[in-house]
Amino acid sequence: MTPHHDPDGLRLPIKLDSTTNGEFAPIPLNPVHRDANRSALQGATRNAQRLGLRRRDFLVSACGAATALLGLNAAYAAQGRRGGFYDLPPDAALDREVAEAALDKQEFIFDVQGHFVNPSGAWLQTLPEGARPLSGMGKAACTLADEPGERSYLQCLSGEEFVKDVFLDSDTDLMVLSFVPSTFEGEPLKMEEAHATARIVEKLRGTHRLYLHARVNPNLDGDVQRMDEMAERYPVAAWKTYTQWGADGRGFFLDDAPGIAMIERARKLGVRNIAVHKGIPFGRRSYEHSTCVDIGRVAKRYPDVNFLIYHAGFVPGAGEGPYDPQRSDGIDALVTSLKVNGIAPGGNVYPELGSTWRYLMRDPDAAAHALGKLIQACGPDNLLWGTDSIWYGSPQDQIQAFRTFQIAAELRERHGYAEITPELRAKVFGLNALKLYPVPDDVLEHHLQRDTIAGARQNYRNRPDPSFLTYGPRNRREFLNLRTWESG
Repeated sequence: MTPHHDPDGLRLPIKLDSTTNGEFAPIPLNPVHRDANRSALQGATRNAQRLGLRRRDFLVSACGAATALLGLNAAYAAQGRRGGFYDLPPDAALDREVAEAALDKQEFIFDVQGHFVNPSGAWLQTLPEGARPLSGMGKAACTLADEPGERSYLQCLSGEEFVKDVFLDSDTDLMVLSFVPSTFEGEPLKMEEAHATARIVEKLRGTHRLYLHARVNPNLDGDVQRMDEMAERYPVAAWKTYTQWGADGRGFFLDDAPGIAMIERARKLGVRNIAVHKGIPFGRRSYEHSTCVDIGRVAKRYPDVNFLIYHAGFVPGAGEGPYDPQRSDGIDALVTSLKVNGIAPGGNVYPELGSTWRYLMRDPDAAAHALGKLIQACGPDNLLWGTDSIWYGSPQDQIQAFRTFQIAAELRERHGYAEITPELRAKVFGLNALKLYPVPDDVLEHHLQRDTIAGARQNYRNRPDPSFLTYGPRNRREFLNLRTWESG
């Protein structure tokens, strides 16, 4: 059978490109990344020939992913970047059993930051005439785009496609649907629409595979008051907020009046998980409120509230090295805020890796320092797995990369970083999230192994056809187009 996606095998399973989640401008690849991609494709061609396979068939196999990761190792090592690496035996490039032992599903995976855009939602009514949001996404060029209608291409991003990307093409077991910052009227995914997406999964007997955030911008009129209605009508698992966002362009700190009002209302409603976007700024004006200086303060003030730090305070492109107490942003600012306010590892602060890990895959040294510092400061039981997909397409490549990533022994010895053991990976991948998003035992023990999605995944993987496409903007033009309709 000829695959529907990429029949010539030109796309790599590890999607190392400039795609972003739309919250920061794409950062071009460096020569080392282009060399790694080129070397991986050449290696896939050779290895496919040695095994008598078509290149596409090889690339969708565990050996294809192993070849790509080993190619990254070689390219980074040639540049002297040895602080972190993908721990794979060389035989994994050609030996299927070896590759599968290293890369196939072993852990329970709970992705606490996923996104979905409703292709027929009410947000379309707010767009100017002729606007074509998300049309630059590679997936938007599917056959459904040829059907009648000005924005028929949005059907390529439907709930069914979301299910395929997340639950068939990746090893993800559970996911939290999160939200983007917006006015109430302009949300590209409203709460009732997110709930409808969860119902799509439930119809497949995918019981409890999707959890829901509720968006709260407390500096937006009416948002704190709407929390009561949200909690009453929907199974809200956490409140999602953006301290660097405001309708007038100004943000807030969590211990400012709007933030305190939101936290107090969350405590009253009994949903005491606050998921706060930190690190990625939305421009110079929002930079101050994107930092983590307020996290330790509110964590100390409200020990009965869990603070989930989405993106972990990371600033793409700024670099991560050993902890620097003088640095006022990035992961170091989060670490300092915790230290100053006496929040010990294992406390009520939970950093999350959405977009952060995706970007760190480009730089093994920065990845080693970032992960090392987060585990050191917050504890091995508090780091949360998130991917920020669908913006990065199926999260399988992020899963496979993290499943094999290791901090070099030299850095562990010098800075006291933890070794990334199978036990630690299992905690990060999903076990840590269960403390915040409780899942019934019968779901964990029975439904996840036996529901319709589990059966569909097993059948699908007899002949997988992943797209290996990313969705978010890949260059400045696509980024500006996306920001234009988001703010319009």
